[in-house]
Amino acid sequence: MEIIVIKIGSSIITTPNGLNEAVINRIAADISTLCGQGRQTIIVSSGAVAAGRGKLGIEGPITDISVKQAAAAAGQSSLVWAYEKAFGSYDKKVAQVLLTRDVFSDRRRYLNARNTLKALLDFNIIPIINENDTVSIDELKFGDNDRLAALVASLMTADRLIILSDVDGLYDADPCRNISARLIPVVQVITPEIEKAACGSASTCGTGGMSSKLIAAKMATADGIAVNIVNGKTEYVLREIFSNGNPTGTRFEPAAKKHGARKGWIAFGIRAKGRLTLDEGAARAILSGGKSLLPSGIKSISGNFDRGDAVYCIAPGGRQIAKGLVNYGNAELLKIIGHKTSQIEGILGYKYSDEVIHRDNMSIL
Repeated sequence: MEIIVIKIGSSIITTPNGLNEAVINRIAADISTLCGQGRQTIIVSSGAVAAGRGKLGIEGPITDISVKQAAAAAGQSSLVWAYEKAFGSYDKKVAQVLLTRDVFSDRRRYLNARNTLKALLDFNIIPIINENDTVSIDELKFGDNDRLAALVASLMTADRLIILSDVDGLYDADPCRNISARLIPVVQVITPEIEKAACGSASTCGTGGMSSKLIAAKMATADGIAVNIVNGKTEYVLREIFSNGNPTGTRFEPAAKKHGARKGWIAFGIRAKGRLTLDEGAARAILSGGKSLLPSGIKSISGNFDRGDAVYCIAPGGRQIAKGLVNYGNAELLKIIGHKTSQIEGILGYKYSDEVIHRDNMSIL
């Protein structure tokens, strides 16, 4: 059965005074139609902080983290209740799921989250996912719900990620500043030129502009997931995506060669704790030959990491080319970089592996 992840931004479902329940009801009607067509749907929804701001009588943006967390706590119940009422009109049930970044970094918690969401879908319940802003700190935050939605789509091996934005899609220039800007209907490959077009345009309520949406699209398409960025204020926009009529918004085609589930987790789920700068030969072997990384190919390291942590592999010139799980901690690597595998045991007094990162634990970026 087709799985759809829909990210709904704050600017779509909130007003300066709180939640826009009329829009939530309209979106619920659209999603209920998709469910009736045999699609399983997961919602990643912003709006808790904006909803809580009204409850607490706060005007304007919130900069104090404790006040923001209080607003999230006050607003989350209102947000889920609004969805509960809206979907109840169509005999649909919802469930609240709050996630922090460490769910995706820990493999066991990652799989447990997947199993929980799968069970909810099997019971025909629509999960309403949000970041747990009430307890999140900088180390645990996603940064914005666009990335959270991409991680959830990857987690569930979804077929499609739909991002409801307050603009029509990706333009070749900033439409707020350039009246000649043209909508890009289809993106086959996210090139540097496409990335340059995604200039920031954060809304009053939201935290993520078009650049964060492009990062989310890049993450999802690398896992073989089609992505649509559309205007969530347009009536029936979700139905139009799956109709045979004129396309709406911008569609990002999935990569022909996608990450496997484990390598997708390594690439986007787990947070990197260090960087390994490689020589030309090692970088070429990884990119062209899919080889493992040996200590002889490492020129320098940075970061504080242990065995099993994720690190980036950096090519000469500074480009991130891969991410993988290391077999040695940073203190051990400082002793063996630049040496042959046959010398590891003599230097350390033991050897876990010939490879610093085995190719099975490495994802090409």
